Amino acid sequence: MYPRILIDITKLRDNIKTLAKIIKNDGKCSLMIVTKGMCADPEMVKMLVESPEVDFVADSRIKNIASYSKTVRDAGKKTVLIRIPMLSEADEIVKHVDLCFNSEMETVRAINQAAQKVGKVQDVLLMVDLGDLREGIFFKNEDEILKAADEIKDMKNVNLYGIGVNLTCYGAIIPKNDNLSQLVEIGRKIEEHTGKKLEMISGGNSSSIYLIESEIMPRIGRMPKDEKMPEGINNLRLGEAFLLGNDTAYETEIPETHHDAIKLQAEIIELKEKPSLPIGEVGVDAFGEKPYYEDKGIMKRAIIAVGKQDTDLGSMTPVDDRIEIMGGSSDHIILDLTACGDEYKVGDIVEFTVGYGGMLKLATSPYVDREYVK
Repeated sequence: MYPRILIDITKLRDNIKTLAKIIKNDGKCSLMIVTKGMCADPEMVKMLVESPEVDFVADSRIKNIASYSKTVRDAGKKTVLIRIPMLSEADEIVKHVDLCFNSEMETVRAINQAAQKVGKVQDVLLMVDLGDLREGIFFKNEDEILKAADEIKDMKNVNLYGIGVNLTCYGAIIPKNDNLSQLVEIGRKIEEHTGKKLEMISGGNSSSIYLIESEIMPRIGRMPKDEKMPEGINNLRLGEAFLLGNDTAYETEIPETHHDAIKLQAEIIELKEKPSLPIGEVGVDAFGEKPYYEDKGIMKRAIIAVGKQDTDLGSMTPVDDRIEIMGGSSDHIILDLTACGDEYKVGDIVEFTVGYGGMLKLATSPYVDREYVK
Protein backbone atom coordinates (compact mmCIF):
# COMPACT_ATOMS: atom_id res chain seq x y z
CA MET A 1 0.00 0.00 0.00
CA TYR A 2 1.08 3.56 -0.69
CA PRO A 3 2.22 6.00 0.48
CA ARG A 4 4.85 4.08 2.39
CA ILE A 5 8.21 4.48 4.06
CA LEU A 6 10.87 2.17 2.67
CA ILE A 7 13.19 1.26 5.56
CA ASP A 8 16.48 -0.39 4.66
CA ILE A 9 17.45 -2.29 7.80
CA THR A 10 20.73 -3.44 6.25
CA LYS A 11 21.81 0.15 5.62
CA LEU A 12 20.83 1.16 9.14
CA ARG A 13 22.91 -1.71 10.50
CA ASP A 14 25.85 -0.48 8.43
CA ASN A 15 25.38 2.99 9.90
CA ILE A 16 25.58 1.55 13.42
CA LYS A 17 28.88 -0.16 12.62
CA THR A 18 30.41 3.01 11.17
CA LEU A 19 29.21 5.20 14.03
CA ALA A 20 30.50 2.71 16.58
CA LYS A 21 33.98 2.96 15.05
CA ILE A 22 33.85 6.74 15.44
CA ILE A 23 32.06 7.01 18.79
CA LYS A 24 33.33 3.96 20.66
CA ASN A 25 36.70 3.11 19.12
CA ASP A 26 37.97 6.64 18.46
CA GLY A 27 35.89 8.68 20.91
CA LYS A 28 35.89 6.21 23.82
CA CYS A 29 32.21 6.96 24.39
CA SER A 30 29.26 4.65 24.98
CA LEU A 31 26.72 4.57 22.17
CA MET A 32 23.11 5.59 22.82
CA ILE A 33 20.77 5.24 19.84
CA VAL A 34 17.59 7.33 19.82
CA THR A 35 14.56 5.66 18.23
CA LYS A 36 12.08 8.58 18.15
CA GLY A 37 12.92 9.63 14.56
CA MET A 38 11.20 6.49 13.31
CA CYS A 39 8.65 6.31 16.15
CA ALA A 40 10.35 3.23 17.66
CA ASP A 41 9.81 1.14 14.54
CA PRO A 42 9.79 -2.50 15.77
CA GLU A 43 12.04 -3.90 13.01
CA MET A 44 14.54 -1.12 13.61
CA VAL A 45 14.46 -1.76 17.36
CA LYS A 46 14.99 -5.48 16.75
CA MET A 47 18.12 -4.65 14.77
CA LEU A 48 19.38 -2.36 17.56
CA VAL A 49 18.79 -5.06 20.15
CA GLU A 50 20.83 -7.49 18.06
CA SER A 51 23.68 -4.99 17.53
CA PRO A 52 26.47 -5.50 20.11
CA GLU A 53 27.75 -1.97 19.44
CA VAL A 54 24.65 -0.36 20.98
CA ASP A 55 24.74 0.22 24.75
CA PHE A 56 21.53 2.23 25.33
CA VAL A 57 18.25 2.46 23.41
CA ALA A 58 16.54 5.80 23.99
CA ASP A 59 13.39 7.71 23.11
CA SER A 60 11.60 10.90 24.12
CA ARG A 61 8.21 9.21 24.54
CA ILE A 62 7.46 6.79 27.36
CA LYS A 63 4.90 5.03 25.15
CA ASN A 64 7.63 4.13 22.66
CA ILE A 65 9.94 2.87 25.39
CA ALA A 66 7.15 0.78 26.90
CA SER A 67 6.75 -0.98 23.55
CA TYR A 68 10.31 -2.34 23.65
CA SER A 69 11.58 -2.13 27.25
CA LYS A 70 11.42 -5.88 27.92
CA THR A 71 13.13 -6.76 24.63
CA VAL A 72 15.93 -4.27 25.22
CA ARG A 73 16.48 -5.31 28.81
CA ASP A 74 16.46 -9.01 27.92
CA ALA A 75 19.34 -8.24 25.53
CA GLY A 76 21.38 -6.68 28.37
CA LYS A 77 20.95 -3.09 27.20
CA LYS A 78 19.40 -0.13 29.01
CA THR A 79 16.35 1.95 28.12
CA VAL A 80 16.60 5.72 28.37
CA LEU A 81 14.01 8.50 28.44
CA ILE A 82 15.72 11.56 26.96
CA ARG A 83 12.86 14.04 27.34
CA ILE A 84 12.58 15.27 30.91
CA PRO A 85 9.54 13.48 32.33
CA MET A 86 6.15 14.75 33.38
CA LEU A 87 5.24 14.44 37.05
CA SER A 88 2.38 12.20 35.97
CA GLU A 89 4.81 9.73 34.35
CA ALA A 90 6.69 8.75 37.51
CA ASP A 91 5.14 5.28 37.83
CA GLU A 92 5.62 4.51 34.13
CA ILE A 93 9.26 5.62 34.30
CA VAL A 94 10.01 3.27 37.15
CA LYS A 95 8.31 0.44 35.26
CA HIS A 96 9.90 0.84 31.82
CA VAL A 97 12.93 3.17 32.01
CA ASP A 98 16.42 2.37 33.28
CA LEU A 99 17.81 5.91 32.97
CA CYS A 100 15.80 9.13 32.72
CA PHE A 101 16.96 12.70 32.11
CA ASN A 102 15.82 15.26 34.70
CA SER A 103 16.05 18.96 35.49
CA GLU A 104 13.19 19.50 37.99
CA MET A 105 13.68 18.30 41.54
CA GLU A 106 9.94 18.04 42.17
CA THR A 107 9.80 15.41 39.45
CA VAL A 108 12.88 13.60 40.81
CA ARG A 109 11.17 13.43 44.23
CA ALA A 110 8.08 11.90 42.62
CA ILE A 111 10.27 9.34 40.86
CA ASN A 112 11.94 8.52 44.19
CA GLN A 113 8.54 7.87 45.75
CA ALA A 114 7.39 5.75 42.82
CA ALA A 115 10.60 3.72 42.91
CA GLN A 116 10.27 3.22 46.66
CA LYS A 117 6.82 1.67 46.18
CA VAL A 118 8.24 -1.08 43.96
CA GLY A 119 11.59 -1.47 45.69
CA LYS A 120 13.70 -0.13 42.80
CA VAL A 121 16.60 2.30 42.60
CA GLN A 122 16.02 4.53 39.56
CA ASP A 123 19.00 5.99 37.68
CA VAL A 124 18.66 9.65 36.71
CA LEU A 125 20.85 11.95 34.64
CA LEU A 126 20.83 15.59 35.67
CA MET A 127 20.61 17.92 32.69
CA VAL A 128 22.67 21.10 32.50
CA ASP A 129 21.81 23.97 30.13
CA LEU A 130 25.00 25.31 28.56
CA GLY A 131 23.24 28.07 26.62
CA ASP A 132 21.02 26.32 24.06
CA LEU A 133 18.14 27.29 26.39
CA ARG A 134 16.10 24.15 26.22
CA GLU A 135 16.07 21.78 29.24
CA GLY A 136 18.53 21.75 32.12
CA ILE A 137 19.65 23.76 35.12
CA PHE A 138 21.41 26.84 33.75
CA PHE A 139 25.15 26.30 33.96
CA LYS A 140 25.81 29.65 35.69
CA ASN A 141 23.57 28.60 38.58
CA GLU A 142 26.26 26.37 40.06
CA ASP A 143 24.76 26.44 43.56
CA GLU A 144 21.46 25.10 42.22
CA ILE A 145 23.25 22.29 40.37
CA LEU A 146 25.23 21.23 43.46
CA LYS A 147 22.16 21.49 45.67
CA ALA A 148 20.23 19.21 43.28
CA ALA A 149 23.10 16.72 43.18
CA ASP A 150 23.27 16.78 47.00
CA GLU A 151 19.56 16.07 47.36
CA ILE A 152 19.62 13.23 44.85
CA LYS A 153 22.65 11.70 46.60
CA ASP A 154 20.61 11.44 49.80
CA MET A 155 17.61 9.78 48.14
CA LYS A 156 17.25 6.06 48.83
CA ASN A 157 15.53 5.12 45.58
CA VAL A 158 17.19 7.42 43.05
CA ASN A 159 20.79 7.19 41.88
CA LEU A 160 22.61 10.14 40.30
CA TYR A 161 23.99 8.29 37.27
CA GLY A 162 25.54 11.35 35.66
CA ILE A 163 24.99 14.68 33.94
CA GLY A 164 24.23 15.66 30.37
CA VAL A 165 23.58 18.49 27.97
CA ASN A 166 21.51 19.09 24.88
CA LEU A 167 22.80 21.43 22.20
CA THR A 168 21.68 22.43 18.68
CA CYS A 169 18.08 21.12 18.82
CA TYR A 170 16.48 24.38 20.00
CA GLY A 171 18.92 27.27 20.14
CA ALA A 172 21.15 25.82 17.38
CA ILE A 173 24.21 26.27 19.60
CA ILE A 174 27.04 24.15 18.23
CA PRO A 175 29.00 21.93 20.63
CA LYS A 176 32.57 23.14 21.04
CA ASN A 177 35.48 22.22 23.25
CA ASP A 178 34.87 25.23 25.47
CA ASN A 179 31.19 24.65 26.24
CA LEU A 180 31.54 20.88 26.66
CA SER A 181 34.59 21.47 28.87
CA GLN A 182 32.27 23.43 31.15
CA LEU A 183 30.06 20.34 31.41
CA VAL A 184 33.08 18.20 32.34
CA GLU A 185 34.10 20.77 34.95
CA ILE A 186 30.60 20.80 36.44
CA GLY A 187 30.79 17.01 36.64
CA ARG A 188 34.12 17.25 38.47
CA LYS A 189 32.66 19.71 40.98
CA ILE A 190 29.65 17.46 41.60
CA GLU A 191 31.97 14.53 42.26
CA GLU A 192 34.05 16.59 44.70
CA HIS A 193 30.96 17.98 46.41
CA THR A 194 29.09 14.69 46.78
CA GLY A 195 31.98 12.25 46.98
CA LYS A 196 30.26 10.19 44.30
CA LYS A 197 31.76 9.15 40.95
CA LEU A 198 29.49 9.95 37.99
CA GLU A 199 29.13 7.08 35.55
CA MET A 200 28.07 9.22 32.58
CA ILE A 201 28.84 12.66 31.22
CA SER A 202 26.71 12.79 28.08
CA GLY A 203 28.05 15.34 25.61
CA GLY A 204 25.07 15.78 23.33
CA ASN A 205 23.72 14.32 20.13
CA SER A 206 24.57 14.00 16.44
CA SER A 207 25.93 17.56 16.42
CA SER A 208 28.82 16.53 18.70
CA ILE A 209 30.27 13.81 16.47
CA TYR A 210 32.54 16.15 14.52
CA LEU A 211 34.56 16.83 17.69
CA ILE A 212 35.88 13.27 17.75
CA GLU A 213 39.21 12.86 15.98
CA SER A 214 38.65 9.99 13.57
CA GLU A 215 40.08 8.90 10.24
CA ILE A 216 36.56 8.01 9.14
CA MET A 217 35.35 11.56 9.65
CA PRO A 218 37.98 14.14 8.77
CA ARG A 219 37.21 17.81 9.31
CA ILE A 220 35.35 18.73 6.13
CA GLY A 221 33.34 21.70 4.91
CA ARG A 222 32.87 24.39 7.56
CA MET A 223 34.08 22.18 10.41
CA PRO A 224 36.77 23.95 12.46
CA LYS A 225 40.06 22.07 12.32
CA ASP A 226 41.22 22.80 15.86
CA GLU A 227 38.14 21.74 17.84
CA LYS A 228 38.19 18.41 19.69
CA MET A 229 36.10 16.53 22.22
CA PRO A 230 37.21 17.35 25.78
CA GLU A 231 38.44 14.49 27.90
CA GLY A 232 35.71 13.36 30.27
CA ILE A 233 32.80 13.16 27.83
CA ASN A 234 31.93 9.46 27.72
CA ASN A 235 28.56 9.22 25.97
CA LEU A 236 26.79 10.54 22.87
CA ARG A 237 23.13 10.15 21.88
CA LEU A 238 22.60 9.59 18.17
CA GLY A 239 19.36 9.77 16.20
CA GLU A 240 19.76 11.61 12.90
CA ALA A 241 23.35 10.37 12.45
CA PHE A 242 22.07 6.81 12.74
CA LEU A 243 18.96 7.17 10.58
CA LEU A 244 20.17 9.61 7.92
CA GLY A 245 23.97 9.62 8.23
CA ASN A 246 24.12 13.34 9.03
CA ASP A 247 26.36 15.48 11.21
CA THR A 248 23.90 18.09 12.44
CA ALA A 249 26.39 20.73 13.59
CA TYR A 250 27.68 21.72 10.16
CA GLU A 251 25.11 19.90 7.99
CA THR A 252 27.56 17.46 6.45
CA GLU A 253 27.18 13.81 5.53
CA ILE A 254 29.14 11.41 7.70
CA PRO A 255 31.50 9.37 5.50
CA GLU A 256 30.88 5.63 5.21
CA THR A 257 27.23 5.97 6.25
CA HIS A 258 24.09 5.62 4.14
CA HIS A 259 21.97 8.72 3.68
CA ASP A 260 19.07 6.98 1.94
CA ALA A 261 18.16 4.24 4.41
CA ILE A 262 14.75 5.91 4.83
CA LYS A 263 12.76 6.76 1.69
CA LEU A 264 9.21 7.78 0.88
CA GLN A 265 7.30 6.12 -1.95
CA ALA A 266 4.08 7.75 -3.15
CA GLU A 267 1.66 7.01 -6.00
CA ILE A 268 0.67 9.38 -8.81
CA ILE A 269 -3.11 9.89 -8.73
CA GLU A 270 -3.38 12.62 -11.38
CA LEU A 271 -1.13 13.59 -14.30
CA LYS A 272 -2.20 16.47 -16.56
CA GLU A 273 -0.84 19.43 -18.46
CA LYS A 274 -1.91 22.68 -16.81
CA PRO A 275 -0.73 26.30 -16.54
CA SER A 276 1.95 27.03 -13.96
CA LEU A 277 0.02 30.06 -12.65
CA PRO A 278 -3.33 29.64 -10.84
CA ILE A 279 -6.10 31.67 -12.41
CA GLY A 280 -7.87 34.31 -10.30
CA GLU A 281 -7.14 36.44 -7.25
CA VAL A 282 -4.58 34.86 -4.94
CA GLY A 283 -5.56 34.67 -1.28
CA VAL A 284 -4.13 32.32 1.33
CA ASP A 285 -3.85 28.55 1.13
CA ALA A 286 -5.27 25.93 3.52
CA PHE A 287 -2.50 26.67 6.01
CA GLY A 288 -3.00 30.45 6.05
CA GLU A 289 0.02 31.17 3.86
CA LYS A 290 0.08 33.29 0.72
CA PRO A 291 1.92 31.30 -1.96
CA TYR A 292 4.14 32.66 -4.70
CA TYR A 293 3.99 31.25 -8.23
CA GLU A 294 6.45 31.59 -11.08
CA ASP A 295 5.13 31.61 -14.62
CA LYS A 296 6.75 28.66 -16.40
CA GLY A 297 4.07 28.22 -19.01
CA ILE A 298 2.21 24.95 -19.48
CA MET A 299 3.72 22.15 -17.43
CA LYS A 300 3.10 18.47 -16.82
CA ARG A 301 1.77 18.43 -13.25
CA ALA A 302 1.43 15.27 -11.17
CA ILE A 303 -0.42 14.87 -7.90
CA ILE A 304 0.78 12.21 -5.47
CA ALA A 305 -1.35 10.79 -2.66
CA VAL A 306 0.49 12.20 0.33
CA GLY A 307 0.39 15.67 1.84
CA LYS A 308 1.43 18.13 4.51
CA GLN A 309 -0.52 16.13 7.09
CA ASP A 310 1.94 13.29 6.53
CA THR A 311 5.28 14.90 5.78
CA ASP A 312 7.37 18.05 5.52
CA LEU A 313 7.71 19.22 1.92
CA GLY A 314 10.83 21.19 2.72
CA SER A 315 12.75 18.07 3.72
CA MET A 316 11.87 15.85 0.75
CA THR A 317 14.08 15.34 -2.30
CA PRO A 318 12.91 13.40 -5.37
CA VAL A 319 15.26 10.55 -6.24
CA ASP A 320 14.65 11.46 -9.89
CA ASP A 321 16.37 14.85 -10.03
CA ARG A 322 14.26 15.89 -13.04
CA ILE A 323 11.24 16.18 -10.75
CA GLU A 324 10.47 19.40 -8.86
CA ILE A 325 8.16 19.72 -5.87
CA MET A 326 5.76 22.61 -6.56
CA GLY A 327 3.84 22.63 -3.29
CA GLY A 328 1.01 20.84 -1.61
CA SER A 329 -2.02 20.78 0.64
CA SER A 330 -3.10 18.53 3.50
CA ASP A 331 -3.49 15.42 1.35
CA HIS A 332 -1.78 16.26 -1.96
CA ILE A 333 1.70 17.13 -3.20
CA ILE A 334 2.05 18.73 -6.62
CA LEU A 335 5.06 17.77 -8.74
CA ASP A 336 6.45 19.25 -11.96
CA LEU A 337 7.22 16.32 -14.27
CA THR A 338 7.72 18.42 -17.40
CA ALA A 339 11.38 17.43 -17.76
CA CYS A 340 10.47 13.75 -17.56
CA GLY A 341 8.64 13.63 -20.89
CA ASP A 342 6.20 10.72 -21.08
CA GLU A 343 8.11 8.49 -18.68
CA TYR A 344 5.52 8.62 -15.87
CA LYS A 345 1.84 7.67 -15.86
CA VAL A 346 -1.02 7.52 -13.36
CA GLY A 347 -0.37 4.73 -10.86
CA ASP A 348 3.43 5.02 -11.03
CA ILE A 349 5.45 5.37 -7.85
CA VAL A 350 7.71 8.34 -7.14
CA GLU A 351 10.54 7.98 -4.60
CA PHE A 352 11.97 10.62 -2.27
CA THR A 353 14.81 10.76 0.20
CA VAL A 354 13.78 12.60 3.34
CA GLY A 355 15.27 14.93 5.90
CA TYR A 356 14.69 14.70 9.62
CA GLY A 357 11.46 16.72 9.66
CA GLY A 358 9.89 14.77 6.83
CA MET A 359 10.94 11.43 8.32
CA LEU A 360 9.55 12.32 11.74
CA LYS A 361 6.12 13.22 10.37
CA LEU A 362 5.99 10.21 8.04
CA ALA A 363 6.83 7.86 10.90
CA THR A 364 4.00 9.20 13.06
CA SER A 365 1.33 9.37 10.31
CA PRO A 366 -1.23 6.53 10.52
CA TYR A 367 -1.81 6.96 6.78
CA VAL A 368 1.72 5.94 5.76
CA ASP A 369 2.58 2.23 5.53
CA ARG A 370 6.02 0.64 5.93
CA GLU A 371 8.10 -1.72 3.83
CA TYR A 372 11.43 -3.19 4.85
CA VAL A 373 14.62 -4.09 3.02
CA LYS A 374 16.73 -6.60 4.93
